[in-house]
Amino acid sequence: MKTFIFLLFGVCLAEKVSYEQFKVVRAYPKTEDAIESLRDYVERTPLVDFWKFPSRPGLNADVMVPPQHKEEFESFLVSNKIKSEVFVSNVQELINKESVGLGLRSTFGWTEYHTLEEIETWLKNLADQYDEVELIKAGSTYEGRNITGVHVSYSKNNTNKAVFFETNIHAREWISSAVSTYILNELLTSQDSEIRKLAESYDWYFVPVANPDGFAYTHKTNRMWRKTRKPSSWFCTGVDPNRNWNNHWAEYGASRNPCSESYAGPYAFSENCTRTLSQYISTIGDKLVAYFDFHSYSQLLMVPYGYSSKPLDNYNLTYGIGVQAAKSLAKRYGTQYTVGNIYNTVYPASGGSVDWVKATFKTPLVYVYELRDTGRYGFVLPPDQIIPTSQETLDSILTIFKEYEARNSTLKAN
Repeated sequence: MKTFIFLLFGVCLAEKVSYEQFKVVRAYPKTEDAIESLRDYVERTPLVDFWKFPSRPGLNADVMVPPQHKEEFESFLVSNKIKSEVFVSNVQELINKESVGLGLRSTFGWTEYHTLEEIETWLKNLADQYDEVELIKAGSTYEGRNITGVHVSYSKNNTNKAVFFETNIHAREWISSAVSTYILNELLTSQDSEIRKLAESYDWYFVPVANPDGFAYTHKTNRMWRKTRKPSSWFCTGVDPNRNWNNHWAEYGASRNPCSESYAGPYAFSENCTRTLSQYISTIGDKLVAYFDFHSYSQLLMVPYGYSSKPLDNYNLTYGIGVQAAKSLAKRYGTQYTVGNIYNTVYPASGGSVDWVKATFKTPLVYVYELRDTGRYGFVLPPDQIIPTSQETLDSILTIFKEYEARNSTLKAN
């Protein structure tokens, strides 16, 4: 019902939803009961939405609240003894600043965000411009779009050393595709010796927008849309595509409510985009050395699993590399990341792409990035932070591969 009411709120599909005077409140539930009450409140209240899900007692949950529910939500927090503070005072103000010039540029760059059409055109131009770049169709969607990506290869010797970047599977997390396209561009154009060595040592697969239907919808209608666009019930639309993969599907941190932001779908791989993307990944799965999944926000670097706190097969290796990567990420701008497994670091979340990749192919390096920020902008990160976020992320990825190669050499020597 919430999604249906949201469509009415937007007046019609042709008009953009306004978030004028919507606030994001940072709440601090201290008990499991308080967390459950908060989840129940958000699930049943129209237009109220989690920006950050509550995970464990004492950690914050960020909740977007429309002006008509402001007093009611404040009373709810008081009655449940949940402390809070305002995280974003007016969501629409951030959206307005973020979207200046959107879709009006003649060149592709990283000082502004880009539409789906701009990203796809840029990818096609790369394939025309560089012999090393092949345009790929990595899947298809409910609304008939292609999931467009590129395969970059400097040498046939790298065929069995594949690296995959999957980003913007959650539609509203624009910074994720901005960072992945920046990294792709650096691998093609940078003259830095370390970047050149990395670029030419692996085969690269980039899917900047893994949820094209939802991403297009965030630009045209509802900036805060998270899910796919396939109708999920009489009143509600969309499935959380990062709860829809066939690995411990719908066990933890996923909802069976079709109107929920974390709805896992009626069954695993019910969504065109997840099913077809998984089929494409399966064609190169046995060649994968690394799989990166970019999200926002919270500044976390995580390894599987999301369905369980148990360590994965090479947890000590990937966690140790992750710690070094977070240190290198912090050097440029001082940005601090927390490292750990998904279940313990952010919240239980089963049915995610990285869990499926790790379990299916035993890929050595599997990481989830929750990119900037932590305390001011949330999903609506200003365009002037795209390049700094991209630079520090690339710094950390360079470290991941250097550490991995060094530790592999040590193991072989012993």
